[in-house]
Amino acid sequence: MDKIKGTTTVGIVCKDGVVLTADRRASLGNMVISKGVTKIFQVDDHLALAGAGTVGDILSLVRALRAEAKLYRAKVGKEMSTKALATLTSNILSGKKHLPYFGWFLIGGHDEKPSLYSIDMAGGITEDKYVSAGSGMEFAYSILDNEYSEKITLKNGVKLAIKAINTAIKRDVFTGDGIMSVIIDKEGYRELSKEEVEKILKKL
Repeated sequence: MDKIKGTTTVGIVCKDGVVLTADRRASLGNMVISKGVTKIFQVDDHLALAGAGTVGDILSLVRALRAEAKLYRAKVGKEMSTKALATLTSNILSGKKHLPYFGWFLIGGHDEKPSLYSIDMAGGITEDKYVSAGSGMEFAYSILDNEYSEKITLKNGVKLAIKAINTAIKRDVFTGDGIMSVIIDKEGYRELSKEEVEKILKKL
């Protein structure tokens, strides 16, 4: 039986922060189930997860990670690092190989520096400067590969991530129905307003 799925996601490391961006469509086979799905979630003040895959599995993992992050803060007295959250996520996914979470996850955060990790459903983990996951990833990568620079600012990183998702929306039938974009910098987690995203789209 088909499961409700959500795609596409993009993550970018910038000089001064991390950008996570995703579309808002959820599909069941060839049918659009929802046009307002959230695929990016705050885990702690400076930590976030973006998920492409089965919506229920993404939400279940987010709940587990939020609980672990709160427990870590209570025990240690400080926020978990981005690398530690990525490692924890990898361990959870690796331990569920026989009953896996069907998803591909991006972990972004800002502690001593901005960083981004990509984690597959078996727990395989890589640190990346930019990454895309989901059914529209090929189209997103066509933009990211050509336009990403390690010197990119957060402001321009947001524009690039939105452009990459917008390109996927135009070409991938499972991607669409709006764009959600968040930034994580030394000030913490912030979601761009719908108006901010629309303003950027109009200039593309």
